[in-house]
Amino acid sequence: MIPVSRPHFGIEEEQAAVAALRSGWVTQGPRVAEFERAFAAALGQLEAIAVSSCTTGLHLVLHALGIGRGDEVIVPSLSFIATANAVAHAGATPVFADIDLATYNLDAASAAKTISRRTKAILLVHQVGLPADVAAFRRLARRARVRLIEDAACAIGSQVNGRPVGADADVAVFSFHPRKLVTTGEGGMIVTRSRALARRLRSLRHHGVSMSDFARHASGKVVIEAYREVGYNYRMTDLQAAVGLVQLGRLPEFIARRQEQGARYDRAFAKHPALAIPDVAPDVGFNYQTYLLRLLPGARVSRDALMQRLLEQGIATRRGVMAAHREPAYKKTRLRVPLPATNEANRTAIVLPLYHAMTAADQDRVIEAVLSVV
Repeated sequence: MIPVSRPHFGIEEEQAAVAALRSGWVTQGPRVAEFERAFAAALGQLEAIAVSSCTTGLHLVLHALGIGRGDEVIVPSLSFIATANAVAHAGATPVFADIDLATYNLDAASAAKTISRRTKAILLVHQVGLPADVAAFRRLARRARVRLIEDAACAIGSQVNGRPVGADADVAVFSFHPRKLVTTGEGGMIVTRSRALARRLRSLRHHGVSMSDFARHASGKVVIEAYREVGYNYRMTDLQAAVGLVQLGRLPEFIARRQEQGARYDRAFAKHPALAIPDVAPDVGFNYQTYLLRLLPGARVSRDALMQRLLEQGIATRRGVMAAHREPAYKKTRLRVPLPATNEANRTAIVLPLYHAMTAADQDRVIEAVLSVV
């Protein structure tokens, strides 16, 4: 069976994790701080704040920015449901806008039509790792006087004009889920240019405490911490951070491998009249976090039938990106704008196997199977 993806832990990651475990610092300690510094430096950002997942990171940002009950946040429906869930967790209302079918990212014109007096933020997703048009959304956010928050869960290592996604963001959140290029098993990282916001986020992730456990234990005199506001347990452990440090050091290797594999798929499917490959602009460096292939009207089968035929040949796939407004949790949500591109992508897109250890023979088998069915 060829899986959709696999985490890529190696012996270096295992050794780093064991070392952190033996050190006794398995919660919010020196490795977390080191990972934060390394991540911020890799992006050229001022601050990085490690959290337990991208979802908790998004929720924490919304809460810290004062976004909650009675507020609205514009989100793409075409995104993993965690994007909308983070808004709901904060007590706000997710308002769905449509996407650009070429890139699967939020469409600025559609988003503009959903803005109301209750809108407090736009949650812009870099879908499947393909960078969104941040410049257009910065202009929209300035005009509407709302916050722009980037959901960069899949986009570590992707670039626009040579700048990493998230490098110039007011605030962006990344994921280290097992399917991501850099993984800590589970975890996330918030980056921001605001030192004041970073300080509050670090406190909120640890129950609103005035200082970290590590700082308190390292002090040469007795220190009694204070809990200044109601916070959360959204911490990353030192064990995870030790793994993340090694993985981050290998990011260029991971990206080069994914881009090689992604280009191989592109070449195989680019000229097929019934298939649409990812639309990557010349100024964009795509990390190929996920390979999304879309069926066009000339295809001989439906997306679901293609998935079944591939599964029967031992090739695991996934539907493309879910449309949150069609899931039971959000099916009763009133739509403010039509979502034709979202519905089309949700109906016709398929995720093909793509992971670091995938061989050329594995890819050839997938390519041949897809072409034979389509």
